[in-house]
Amino acid sequence: MSAGLPEIDGALLQKRIDELSLITEAEPPAVTRVLFSDADLRGRDYVAGLCQRAGLSLRVDAVGNMFARWVGSAPEAPAVATGSHIDAIPNAGKFDGVVGVLGGISAIEALQKAGFKPRRSIEVVVFTAEEPTRFGIGCLGSRMLAGALSLDEARALRDPEGQSLEDLRRRADLTEPLETVALPENFYSAFVELHIEQGPLLEKENIPIGIVQAIAGPSAYRVKIAGEGGHAGALLMPGRQDASLAAAELALAVEKAALASGSPDTVATTGKWEIFPNAINSVPCDAMLEIDLRDTCLETRERALMLMREASVEIAARRGVEIKWEEINCDPPADGDPRTITITENVALQLDLATKRMVSRAYHDSLFMARVCPTTMIFIPCRNGYSHRPEEHSDPAHIAAGARVLAGTLARLSHEPL
Repeated sequence: MSAGLPEIDGALLQKRIDELSLITEAEPPAVTRVLFSDADLRGRDYVAGLCQRAGLSLRVDAVGNMFARWVGSAPEAPAVATGSHIDAIPNAGKFDGVVGVLGGISAIEALQKAGFKPRRSIEVVVFTAEEPTRFGIGCLGSRMLAGALSLDEARALRDPEGQSLEDLRRRADLTEPLETVALPENFYSAFVELHIEQGPLLEKENIPIGIVQAIAGPSAYRVKIAGEGGHAGALLMPGRQDASLAAAELALAVEKAALASGSPDTVATTGKWEIFPNAINSVPCDAMLEIDLRDTCLETRERALMLMREASVEIAARRGVEIKWEEINCDPPADGDPRTITITENVALQLDLATKRMVSRAYHDSLFMARVCPTTMIFIPCRNGYSHRPEEHSDPAHIAAGARVLAGTLARLSHEPL
């Protein structure tokens, strides 16, 4: 092992990423794999085949989370875990999540080839539905593993076609009760997720490895606005109660509130809109928008939300409309584990790889795994910071470097005292 750490077969890892990208509901190079779609199920089969060929013990839980375990010499001890997701939003790229899954398998294969013998077992987790495409809520599998989503909430989920989680579980031949999903206490001793940055900082600063010390907490809100409709020609301007204009004002207030929170990490987006009746010659009587609000600090996130709500009260009174808020989800931020961060940094240092401690403003399954065990993430650069689009790209050398740091980190965590 060069520098005491195993080498990664970067060409093989890239080949697997390319092969998995061809399992898609979209025309390549776009990747679309929505939870329990045919493409998602075939992608799971592809990953399962890799795990079985690596000699890993494979199990799938009641919501579809996959666990591939390299059993150590102390199988009764809490295991070390890594992993990510393979589901992809419509018209996505081929690296988001996939690098963490296939990179985790490659890390184990490299350790096996180098003759490493794990003490604690090492497990790759393929999380169900990290993306919110199917049910409008992200990190479904890791939320349920961490007990952050109740069974009643899970059973109440519906996709845009009205299909429930139970309907889709049957499609995937998952018959175990949902009560079995939540992990018991002390199931893992640590979790480390490899992921593309999905931002431009590492590439701009020419730093190959980012180490995540905090993950922003996401919250989301659905806002419904009821006004009065009418004929676009006959209803004069002074008497209008236009729901869409009230929504537009509120969207600008959302931006203003995020900028005024007092934190540079506060971000807010109104990315989903619906207008009724959506006709050019009709004054909109109803509008709906959804707000995504994130921050690494709860205090400043709550300040931004307060400013948004105050603005909505003023807009409603001035425009003569009714505005109602509904909370979709509201999750606290997570801190990376200092010891796990230090171990990861030391591995990168041993490999002469520069590192940067970072905040993850996108949230990941690690946000919920941090409730289960000590957690951090390894970021690698991606071109122009592009993600969630077909142009998403990470250099094979960066992927291999990230997987090598992951392998060394998993090895050290596996040999920590029991």
